[in-house]
Amino acid sequence: MDNVFVYCEIEGTLVAEVSQELLTKGRKLADELGVELHAVAAGTGIRGQVESQILPYGVDKLFVFDGKGLFPYTSAPHTDILVNLFREEKPQICLMGATVIGRDLGPRVSSSLTSGLTADCTQLEIGPYDDVKTGKHYDNLLYQIRPAFGGNIVATIVNPDHRPQMATVRSGVMQKALYGGKAREEVVYPDVNAYVSAESYVVEVLDHHVEAAKHNLKGAAIVVAGGYGMGSREGFDMLFDLAKVLHAEVGASRAAVDAGFCDADRQIGQTGITVHPKVYLACGISGQIQHIAGMQDSGIIISVNSDPDAPINKIADYVIVGTVEEVVPKLIKYYKQNTK
Repeated sequence: MDNVFVYCEIEGTLVAEVSQELLTKGRKLADELGVELHAVAAGTGIRGQVESQILPYGVDKLFVFDGKGLFPYTSAPHTDILVNLFREEKPQICLMGATVIGRDLGPRVSSSLTSGLTADCTQLEIGPYDDVKTGKHYDNLLYQIRPAFGGNIVATIVNPDHRPQMATVRSGVMQKALYGGKAREEVVYPDVNAYVSAESYVVEVLDHHVEAAKHNLKGAAIVVAGGYGMGSREGFDMLFDLAKVLHAEVGASRAAVDAGFCDADRQIGQTGITVHPKVYLACGISGQIQHIAGMQDSGIIISVNSDPDAPINKIADYVIVGTVEEVVPKLIKYYKQNTK
């Protein structure tokens, strides 16, 4: 009752990294609320395979639903599991990844439970709330924080009267860390048939294919990112040359992607990937709030921009004022000379 739940996404027998990130955040929320962290995983042939990937993140109780027809993911059986489990356990918070699966599953569960859902949160905090209309005071609500109105403002959303308070979070927004404290680490294996109706298996996946990632942008120690100021797709070739010298990955702003300068899977920001590199080199990026939301936690931020008043310069640790055509080739030349 009133515990924090995290839905763990499973690909085969591998737990998604975003789920481990949310377990880390869920543990912190549970500690602040003085409740337990529970997790739920559903798949086929996962018993004995996923526990070691979930429990070390501070889970007090793990529900493992292992049964035929639960992988590859289809909407109905997973919805049945969460809806019926939550009706029994009555959690106060449920977190899941803002992935293809989370974006399908979250609304179905929240609609069935009439609980509401905030998508694509960038922060989750606990705090009080005063309803000015009713004069009612609430303690320990989940602050579901996300950019709104095209990223022009940051909205804090609360759900005072319905449970669970549900939120989805993009991969990379939270940072995962093994739990250093003591958790109960209880594991239960419920009877799947008691939660899922036979009719829910009517949809069968005939073929399931997952394409391997082309790059490791999210895990890169150094990211060289370009914006609309790079001017063209050929301009981005300079960034790939620089990244090769620095052993870095190349990212892009949404404006650059929309202009066709770079592939969409390299987009960084609110509607792209969130990164936390040690060094972030922003070339020709103005620094709109949507982009900053995806890279503001970088260790060192270096901006190369011809506009000394560009918004990104306000959060940069170092600013190089100049055109990318002038600065980037010099950086490549310098690093080549000093890395031999």
